[in-house]
Order: sequence, then structure tokens, then C-alpha cells
Amino acid sequence: MRDLTRDDISEAASVAVSDRIRHAVKAVLEQILEEEMSEHVGAARRQRSPSRTGERNGSYGRDLITPVGKIEQLRVPRDRDGTFTTQVFEEYHRSTGEVEDAVLEMWLQGISQRKIAEVTEKLGSVRIGKDAVSRIAQRLESELAAFRSRRLKLIYPYLYLDATYLKVNWGSHVGDVAVLVALGVSETGFREVLAVETYAGERAEAYRGLLKGLIQRGLRGVSLVISDDHDAIQAAVRTELPGVVWQRCIVHFMRNVLAKVPQSERTKVAADLKSIFAVNRMESARALAAAFCSRWGKTFRGAVSTLERGLDAALSYLDFPSSHHRLIRTTNGLERLFEEVKRRTRVVRIFPNEPSAANLATAVALRVSEDWVLRRYLDMEPYRAWKETKEAGKTKPTTSQT
Repeated sequence: MRDLTRDDISEAASVAVSDRIRHAVKAVLEQILEEEMSEHVGAARRQRSPSRTGERNGSYGRDLITPVGKIEQLRVPRDRDGTFTTQVFEEYHRSTGEVEDAVLEMWLQGISQRKIAEVTEKLGSVRIGKDAVSRIAQRLESELAAFRSRRLKLIYPYLYLDATYLKVNWGSHVGDVAVLVALGVSETGFREVLAVETYAGERAEAYRGLLKGLIQRGLRGVSLVISDDHDAIQAAVRTELPGVVWQRCIVHFMRNVLAKVPQSERTKVAADLKSIFAVNRMESARALAAAFCSRWGKTFRGAVSTLERGLDAALSYLDFPSSHHRLIRTTNGLERLFEEVKRRTRVVRIFPNEPSAANLATAVALRVSEDWVLRRYLDMEPYRAWKETKEAGKTKPTTSQT
């Protein structure tokens, strides 16, 4: 065994100091998180207080990249209602998340690890060497592989489907590639990105392939699929998820109706149109739709015809719990996810190939959805009651007349 040199001792001492700093930062962050939770529920841990408004529900571990290194298994508290959010991660997302995004984008563009390391040296507080670039790339590949093959163990009553487009160099030309995304709301009420797949076009085969893959991985219990008006999606749902109800996004639907109305008249027509979707009962919505058709039928036949053709699918959500209506009648959640994907991929402009577009879009979607585990999207108790009522109605014996 060789003798330790002064450099060896210095390096060991530096590592020990770095470890102590990380442990100290971890302790401080966990204390801040605990204080945030105490403020959220209105009482300290195990404290009896008349001001208490919630209950703790354990914690989960989360890794966090900071300027002093990676903090492993940071203990993040949960509350029973799933409404606790923290501001702790935002600072670190700003200081490291954007740098890592830049590294991934450069790597996917084919820039060498040495060049990336040189660029990050100029970024200030977060410096990433070529070995770290390689680790980031390898980690990305392994994470995406695990994501695409993971088993879906929960039930997902609500499934959102939609696509956005990125520019890809196909060799002979630059064209679009469709990024198809499936987002589910589980039986626990939390949102989850279930799949991100790329296809050269929004064909029925593409969505069928997406749904087949999800079913093979364990997708079950879907009651409602929410999407825009795509024949390919409807055909795929009918084939792969027979009996599941389809909800047409009402935001896109109303735009389609109003596109048949002159700009000068849209404000008045839009007010009547929105009133149809402002009620919680099917009978009321259909009565308002009939009134809309009666009032505008002679003046704007195209708008009324569009409304009549798509009304049934646009009102599907009214058969579900009223407390869920606002969030299950549009694809707004997916649209916001797509906006973030476009924002973070804008610097790339044209991807060198389809896999690079798929990888970066998936990485961004997963990064954006990280904080979804901190806030429950829907209270699923009304859904469970609704489901039990539906099942009871199906099994209710019929009386025969003699």
C-alpha cells in the first residue's frame, strides 16, 4: 500500500468538510420544511392547539441538487389532505435546474462533453465538468428507460390525451414530430405523467399504440378520457378502452363554435355559449343549449350546427361528480405542460433526430411534474361514492311483470 501524500490528505479533508456542509444544509432545510408544515397545519408536531387546521401524514424522501452538492433523502413532510406546498425547492430549481436543462439540451444537440464543461464554467455558481455531463446524460437515459417501462400499479379514473409538436431534422427535410402525452389522475387524487411518445403524425395507430402500451403496463379503471376533438383519439379509445366515456375539451369546442361567428358579434354569442357550461346539471345545460340554438340559429347557422354536432361529447363531464367538473372538462392541465415543454425546448429549435426530441420532451415533462406529488389535484371521495352508485345501479335486480 502506498503512503498517503499531502494531496491525498488534503483531498480527504476537503471531502469530509463537504460532507459536513451537506449534512448541515440538510438539517437546516428539514427544519425549514418542518416549520412550514407547522404553519400550514396550525400547530407544531404533537402540539394540541385550538388553531390546528390539519394533520401531518408522515414524510417522503427527495434528493435535491444544491450549490454545495447533492442532498440525499431530504425528509419532506406530508399532510393528510395533500395540500401542503413548500417554497424551499424554488431557489434550488432556479440555481441548478436551468443549468441542468442547458446541459441536457447541449448534449442532445451533439455538443461534446468538453465543450459543455467549458460553457458551464462560465455560468457562475453551478459548475459542471465533463464527467458530470456524462453522468447527467447516462442518468437521463436510465431514468427515461425506467419511466417508459414502469408498471402502473394504481387505478386511474381520469385520463387526459393530447399532443404537441417539435421540429426535427429528418435528413432530407425539417418537419414536425408529434409528442403524444398521457396524463392520469389516480385513485388517490394526484396527477401523474403516464407516457410521453413521439410519432411522425397523429394517426389512429399512434394513439392506439400509446394506449396499448399503457394497458400492457397495467393501466386500468379508466372512467373518462379527456381530449380535443381528434378522430384518431376517439377511434383508439373505442378500440382499446371500450365502454369508457369520452369528454371533448370544452375550451377547444367553444373556440370551434365561435370561429363561425363574426368578430364583432362574438362577445354576445360567447356569453350565451359559456352559460351552457356554467351549470352542474345535464338538464339545465341542454335547456341552455336549446335556447342558444333558438336565439342564434337563423343568424349564425354554422355556429349552431357546430354546437349541435359536438354537444353530447362536450357535456360528458356532467355525469361525473360536480366537484370535479372544472378540472375534467378541459385539457388545460396538459396545455400548461406543453407550454413548459415548448419554453424549455425553444433554444434547440430543430432537433437532430426523433430520439433526442423524445428524450428532452420527456425529461422536461418529468421535471415539471415533480412537484405534483406535493398537492392533491382532486378529492376522490366523491368519485368513489359516484362509482358505488353506478355499480349498484348496474346490479340492481329488475322486477318482472306477470
